[in-house]
This record gives sequence, structure tokens and C-alpha cells, in this order.
Amino acid sequence: MCGITGLYSFDPRPDSNALQANITAMNDAIFTRGSDSSGIWLDNELPLAFGHRRLSILDLSPAGHQPMKSRSGRYVITYNGEIYNFRELRQDLEHDFQGGSDTEVLLAAIEAWGIKKTLDKINGMFAFALWDHKNNSLYIARDAMGKKPLYIGWAGSSLVFGSELKAIHAHPDFNPDIDRDSLCSYMRFGYVPAPMCIYKQVWQLPAGGMMAIDMSMLRAGQDLKPLMESHYSHKGALIKARENQITHDNVIGEFEGLLSTCVNDRMISDVPLGAFLSGGIDSSIIVALMQKQASSPVKTYTIGFEDAGFNEAIHAKKVAAHIGTDHHELYLSAKDALDIVPDLPQIYDEPFADMSAIPTYLVSKFARQSVTVALSGDGGDEMLGGYNRHISAPKAWNIVNNHIPAPLRSPFAKVIRAVSTSSWDKMRPNRPQFGSHMHKFAEIMGKQCEADIYMSLVSNWQSPKNLVRGGHEELIPLVDPDMQIEDLSFAETMMYWDTISYLNGDILTKVDRASMAVSLEARAPLLDLRIYEYVWRLPIEYKIRDGKGKWLLRQVLKNHVPDELFNRPKQGFSVPVADWLRGELREWAEDLLNEKTLKEQGLLDYRQVREIWAQHQKGKGNHANKLWTVLMFQAWHKKWVG
Repeated sequence: MCGITGLYSFDPRPDSNALQANITAMNDAIFTRGSDSSGIWLDNELPLAFGHRRLSILDLSPAGHQPMKSRSGRYVITYNGEIYNFRELRQDLEHDFQGGSDTEVLLAAIEAWGIKKTLDKINGMFAFALWDHKNNSLYIARDAMGKKPLYIGWAGSSLVFGSELKAIHAHPDFNPDIDRDSLCSYMRFGYVPAPMCIYKQVWQLPAGGMMAIDMSMLRAGQDLKPLMESHYSHKGALIKARENQITHDNVIGEFEGLLSTCVNDRMISDVPLGAFLSGGIDSSIIVALMQKQASSPVKTYTIGFEDAGFNEAIHAKKVAAHIGTDHHELYLSAKDALDIVPDLPQIYDEPFADMSAIPTYLVSKFARQSVTVALSGDGGDEMLGGYNRHISAPKAWNIVNNHIPAPLRSPFAKVIRAVSTSSWDKMRPNRPQFGSHMHKFAEIMGKQCEADIYMSLVSNWQSPKNLVRGGHEELIPLVDPDMQIEDLSFAETMMYWDTISYLNGDILTKVDRASMAVSLEARAPLLDLRIYEYVWRLPIEYKIRDGKGKWLLRQVLKNHVPDELFNRPKQGFSVPVADWLRGELREWAEDLLNEKTLKEQGLLDYRQVREIWAQHQKGKGNHANKLWTVLMFQAWHKKWVG
């Protein structure tokens, strides 16, 4: 796991000393992505430079050092990630390998098969940049699920790229000008969806995306978005999978065998390895399959909070005891979590509003004390119907359509909203976040179609264009008509939408930045393409059954852990931000939401922000999601724009 950077200057008189200084600054900006070593390569003839930060996982010797040249000298690569099938590919290549790294295998594969065929063959998480001396071209690519990030854009007359925006921001010619359309999308989702970026003249390479840039045809400042193409189509893969549906009866055993293989592939490491364990279904099955294949107790990590409503550590401890792992738990106070808040803009160098970023960073930091690699359960929710919306939204939509006359929907919704979320929670204390679910049901009553319902459920601000001055929402994969698939159930459609938007934009961004901030590599077996394409061959009954999601994972987990240890309502991994904003974080938030500051920025409608803030302080509704989205932008803006 590493960090990559690069630049190509279009200055008519490039200064080689400045080139080296700039790539060094960019590389140093992402130090935590690769704290073991760094490398820089400058072309002898062109104003081109690659940088690399190395977190040594495989082949700890100098033979794995990057940037790396191919044997023929035609290619140079700077690469971040892990190719899990590199040993199989190595056997297929006629090549005299000098070391044991997957980087060398990746280069040899490209030299033997070409970049597109190689992208079809490799299985892993990655983002890389490749220079082709022969064709005077730069290629960049990102893995299909979007595990590893990659940004590309302009800093003055230089084409620049990097694993994080910190690298691009470090170039002295970079102009941190806010893109209001991207800000608009951020206010809706709580993250900036690819291919957008919070800055003008910078883009995120989408999951499964690649670019082939002919430098002789490129001009400084050119729009790079039209050059983006896909090397992996989620729509195409899903359609193909559904055309080949599984009908035999051995799904549970077959799936467990496949997942065991994916877990085993991710246990390959030359450094200490462990796993995150929340006690939930996803992390528990990953840990159970790890322990089954391990020769000694697997190191597992969880954090607990004093607030019982946000504490899953007690469940994790029971699961760990049953499986027999070497379990480590750390209980934290509210102050421990609050102390992280000022650091979030540095960790997430693009506005990011998922509250669970805080515990994700804390558990990563805890695990890093004794391991360098940690497996996680990410991916199970999106592919196997694990989110509450996958179950509750179709039910609610059915109730609204068939049992509530249109004239009564608005009055009913007003009655539900009139009761605060905290009051609803008190009515059903055994149902986590019951109040939020009731308010979401009220939202559904006013919608006209499934797409509107989904957008409402995943939106922090329902009308962000009214909040962001001069902002509009651009076309993104989630709402692109060409990306839509017919003949899916409502639940399956939401799972597909989650995969092409929320999964890589939110979940994987959260885990990547949190883990890389402490130089920890996170691996997610459930995000293996073999799993992804397998589960889409299954009927919905293998995912959602009897009002519960992740049916298939539950059946596999029953083979390893008693049902009572994991069969409970989904709790989530978050922190009590709503209360903090009325208490310990109130002064911090008031400073960021200062009316004078908001007016001077001229980016947001300060009246809306101040009104929501006042309502929250008076206890008139829980506006934590809206406020946290604005606060994370304001804190980010203060850190990176000033």
C-alpha cells in the first residue's frame, strides 16, 4: 500500500531543479501513505516526474522500490495497491523476475499483454500511473470497486496527479478555487462524487476508470473529463451475471468456499496482519474465515464507547472469544473522539461528512500499534442487502402506494415530523435510530418514484442548489440514464446504486483516508470481483429474506458463530454528533458557522445555515447530518483555502 504522485510541465522553458523540488513537495505531502521509504524518478529528456511513497507489505527488499522501470525500459510505473493474483500471473509470464513484488509482475504483464488486457486479468485494489516512452503517453487507472483513489488536474501549466489532493495542493502553482457544482453535490451526499472534485481544474478518476493521455495532443488547462473511459463496466458485469443466474442448491457451501479463497488471498503479507472486528455480520465472517486458515490466533481490533447506544465492543468481544482470536479492545471517552475532530480536514483533504470517519480513524490507529495490514468487512451491505433502506424503503413505498390515499400523505408526514427523532427513539428503545427511520418514512410519502425515494434517503440536504450560491448538480454515474438497469427489484436497484456511488464515494474513501493516515493497509475480501459477480447471479431471496438482509452471509456465519451472537438489529458505526453540537462542540461549531464568515465566503446561503443551527440548539429537530456536512466543509475550507 502506497501513495503516488506525478507531474508533466507544459512550461516552454521548464526548470529541472523546480521540477525536482515540486515532485518532492508533492511526495512529502502524502508521507503517511508510505512511511517506509520514498522514491522519485525524473525523465532525462522530458519535463516529467513520478513520485512514490512506500508502505512495504510484499518484498521488503530494494527490489520492490518504486517508481519502477520495465525490463525493456519502455515503461515506468508508480503504483499503489495490491494485486492478489500476482503469483498466478507471474507463472504465466516468461520473465526473469528480480524480486517478489506484485509491482514487477504488473509491469511485466503490461509489457507482455498491453495495458487493457492486463487490466482485465488483474484482481486487486490499485491506482497507478504508467509512462510509455514509445508512445509518449501517460496511462492512469483505478480498480473496479474504487478502493484506491486517484486525482488528476492542473497546477498552472503542469499536469499533476496524486493519490490524495494534498499532493496536488503542494504544487506551488496550484490554485485552490472552489468548484460550486461539486460543492452542491457534496452538500447532498456528504462526499464529492467522482469524477467531480471540490477544486476547479481537478478531477477524480472514477472506480473502474482509466485514461490514455497522448502528451503530444494535450494542451495546458485542457478539460480532462472527456479523456476518461472505463476498463470495467458495473452495468455490463451486472447484466452478464443476471443472464447466468445460479439455480443449484449448493449456494451456501459454494459461496463460503469462494469467500474463503478471497480471504486467503488477502492474508498474504510479509508484515504483521490482523482484522477489524465490530461483532457485526460482515467483520465476523471475515475473521472466522481468517482464523480457520491461520496457524495461530488472528489479531482482532475493536473500539468501544461509554455511550451504550454507540458501543459495539461488547458484541465483538463475545464473537472473538467464540472464534478464538487474539482480541484487542480499547474503550474511549467522548473526549477521545472529540479530540480527533480538528484533525479531520487534514486526514480528509476533500470535504467529507460521514460521522463514522471518527471511529474508523480511531480503530485504525489502535490496530496500527501492532499490525501493518488489517482485513475489514466492507462491501457486504452493498452487495447483499445490508442497509436498512434496502428493506424498509420497499416496504414503506408499498404502504404509501397501496394504503395511504394521496390527499392524506402530506398531513401524515407532518404528524410524523412533528415528533422529534429523540421522542420516537424513546417509544422504541430497542430499535437503534428508530426516530431517524420514522422521519425518513415521512420523506417517502412525498415522493413520486423509486429514484426520488433513494435520492431522498441518501441526501443530507434535499435541495443543495438552494444552499450553494451559484451551484448546480452535474450529471454523475448515479443519475446517468446510460448507467441505469431495468428489471431489477427496488431493493436490488438501490444495491446497484449504492455500489456505483455510496460505496466508493463514502465507505471506501472513509476507510482509505483513515487507515492511510496511520500507515495501515486495509483489505476487504467482500469487495473481490469474484464475490461481486457471483452474488449478482443470485436471486434476491439469497440476499433479503424474512425482513432481514444479508441472508447468505448469515447462513455462512452460522457455521462458525452461534446465531445469538450476531442476530440483532444493525447498529452502525458512529458517534453522538447531535448531542456534541449542543454541548462539547458547540463553541467550535459556532465559530465555523459565524455569520460574518459565511457572508464573506459567499458560497452558502448563510440564512439557511444559521436557521438550522438555531433550530438544532433549541431542540427543534435533529439537524446533525445537515450541520455536520456544512461544518466539515467549513473546517476543510479553513484548513485548505483559508
